[in-house]
Amino acid sequence: MKNNMTGDNKNVERFRQSLLAWYDKHRRVLPWRALSGVTPNPYHVWLSEIMLQQTTVSAVISYFLKFVDLWPTVHDLAAADSDSVMQNWAGLGYYARARNLHKCAKIISHDLGGVFPSNQDDLKKLPGVGDYTSAAITAIAFNKPANVVDGNVERVMARIFNVLEPVPSSKPHLKKLAEYMALGENERAGDYAQSLMDLGATICTPKSPKCLLCPVMEHCDGYKKGIPASLPARLKKKTKPQRHGYVYWITNKAGEVLIEKRGDKGMLGGTFGLPTSEWVDKTIKKPHLNINIDTMAETKVKVLHSFTHFDLHLDGMMGSMNKTKPPFDKDYFWVKMEELEKMGVPTLFKKAIRQFL
Repeated sequence: MKNNMTGDNKNVERFRQSLLAWYDKHRRVLPWRALSGVTPNPYHVWLSEIMLQQTTVSAVISYFLKFVDLWPTVHDLAAADSDSVMQNWAGLGYYARARNLHKCAKIISHDLGGVFPSNQDDLKKLPGVGDYTSAAITAIAFNKPANVVDGNVERVMARIFNVLEPVPSSKPHLKKLAEYMALGENERAGDYAQSLMDLGATICTPKSPKCLLCPVMEHCDGYKKGIPASLPARLKKKTKPQRHGYVYWITNKAGEVLIEKRGDKGMLGGTFGLPTSEWVDKTIKKPHLNINIDTMAETKVKVLHSFTHFDLHLDGMMGSMNKTKPPFDKDYFWVKMEELEKMGVPTLFKKAIRQFL
């Protein structure tokens, strides 16, 4: 650390004071964020932090509002039907989060009397709560010092301390720098954590940072070197693997559409959608769905969907069955056309349904 704050508690304190003064005037208004002077609701903090994992604020807002409208308390969420939770999560992605969310709500409601733990060690014992989420809840919900480091905070630290090592290898170092800056803030730990996030989201942005508006510009070595926009440095992304398969639009003589509830394990686990074949590498011949269908024909439907670790290409097949009751696996069922549009399904299947219709 070659910054003017290294080993200088006064400069660190000035940094925090400047940032908090800026935050008091420019804090983002978010539906899960308590107003100034209002005690945060741990349920809202926890729910929002789970939803925000690998997801943008703009994408989360409508889902958060829907969840607290349907289930105003953690007891309400714990009592909810798991299928309802999954369907209302549909489109937000990373579906293991929804399964863990429901499991966690049940533990909080049934085992802990609706009271969230207020320290990181106990929070990390809960399903779906890791280092970052436990730190965020500890700081924001309970105003206890914690090292809250998301992508925004990493970027701010990389620029403040002019860290040239590229991510992800620099992440441990950036986390230590954030800890060095955060853990002395005892009075406003939650506000400090949120102020760093807001700084990264609105001022210290990935591209074209607004340095002249930055409240901590005087402390930023990246700015002094004239290279803030290039930090943090990143390694060239690898080409994603390509997978392919089929997606099926199967109807019966009543005009209903066949829907599959996917198993809890694997991609899109626990969600509802159109049946698909296995997704295989592009070098492997596409397998078909292993159920008996009376008629089947190829279509011009082609669905491309990008997941975090691979791109998926699905070709559409259209089929029909004379039977009105699925004679096969219990995870398949018929849905009326008008009900299909109301179902919560992942974005992959929304794309496919739009094309088939």
